[in-house]
Amino acid sequence: MALEASIDRRNHAQSATTNGAVVLPPASYRLRLNPSSEHKPDSYDDLHQLEFTPLLFSSLERYLPPTMLSMSRDVKFQYMRDILMKYSRDGERTRVQRHKEYRQRIISNYQPLHRELFTMHAPSVLVPAFVKAVRDNTEASFRSIMAEPIPGIYTFEMLQPRFCEMLLSEVENFERWVHDTRFRIMRPNTMNKFGAVLDDFGLEAMLDKLMNDFIRPISKVFFPEVGGSTLDSHHGFVVEYGMDRDVELGFHVDDSEVTLNVCLGREFSGGELFFRGVRCDKHVNTETQSEVC
Repeated sequence: MALEASIDRRNHAQSATTNGAVVLPPASYRLRLNPSSEHKPDSYDDLHQLEFTPLLFSSLERYLPPTMLSMSRDVKFQYMRDILMKYSRDGERTRVQRHKEYRQRIISNYQPLHRELFTMHAPSVLVPAFVKAVRDNTEASFRSIMAEPIPGIYTFEMLQPRFCEMLLSEVENFERWVHDTRFRIMRPNTMNKFGAVLDDFGLEAMLDKLMNDFIRPISKVFFPEVGGSTLDSHHGFVVEYGMDRDVELGFHVDDSEVTLNVCLGREFSGGELFFRGVRCDKHVNTETQSEVC
C-alpha cells in the first residue's frame, strides 16, 4: 500500500454529504506518511463479518488525514475499508475469510480447560516488575528489568509461573481434542509438525491486549526503525520439541517486525537459541557466510 502525505483538498472541497456523512470520491483517498502518535483510535472489535482484522483498522486510523480523525467511527471505517479493498487482492481476501471460518469452527466446538486464560488480567499473567516497567514507560524502566547479551536482543522475565503452567495444560487439552475429534488443524508454520496456533482456538483477543498494552510500548522504544510503535497484528503459537516431536528448528528468518520468544518447557536439556543478525530483503533465504574482517 502506498502512503501519501499530501491531502487533495480540492477533491475534499468537492465531496458530497449523504445522511450527515462525508462521501469522498475514490481519487481523493489519502493516508498520512507518518502516524499521529497522539491520536487514540477507535476500537472496531464489535464489528462483525469484516474482510480484515479489527486491529488493522485501529492501527490504520492513526494514518488518516487530520480532517478525518474527528469524524465518526462509521465514516472513518468506510474510508479505510475502501482503501484496503482497493489495494488488497481478491485471493488474499478469500484466504482471510476462509481462515476466519476455520477458526470459528474450532472455537464453536472446543471446550477450554482454563477459561481465565482467555482474558488479559495483567496481575495473573505478568510478573510485577515487568508490569511496573511498562507502566513507567521509559527506556530506563525497561532496561532495569532487561539484559542485552548482544545488541538488539533483550532478555527479561515476563510471565507468571502459574500462567505458564495453565497455558501448557490448555495446549495439551487442545491437542487431545484435536486427536479425539480428528480435526485437521493448521500447524504454526511449514517447519514444525507439532504445535498449535494460539489465536486459532480463542486466544486472539488476549494476545491482542498483550501486544497493544505491554509489547508495543517496549518495541516502540527499542525497534522504532521497523515500525515498533505501530504493531497491528500477531501470530501467536506454541511449538513442541522432543524425541517423539520435532527435534530441532533450522536456521530461518522470521516474517515479523518484532519476535517475542518465550520458553515454556517444564524440564529439558538443550534448546539453545541462536541469533545470526538481521538480513536485508535480497538475502533473506541465502546461505550463511563467514564474516570477513
